[in-house]
Amino acid sequence: MTHFLVSEEHPDGQRLETILRVLRKDVLIRCTKITDDARPEAQHVLANNIKVLEHLSEAIRLAEDSTRVLDKAFGPSQAAKGGPPRIGTE
Repeated sequence: MTHFLVSEEHPDGQRLETILRVLRKDVLIRCTKITDDARPEAQHVLANNIKVLEHLSEAIRLAEDSTRVLDKAFGPSQAAKGGPPRIGTE
């Protein structure tokens, strides 16, 4: 069973790319709060967060690509309506 993603058991879940966008937004907000902190530790964390943002953006692109592939091959997901998964096992 998934905790956050849409599935048969969790029809109110979200798409992966949606969750990743929310997470990216939260990291970006944190970045803006420490941008003017000149301490080396804050700048180190900021640099790390910027790298995390890059990885999250790439993960969003990959998740969107997977959604496009599944939509093209099998049509829109029906999991939110209790339908079966488009790929994999139940």
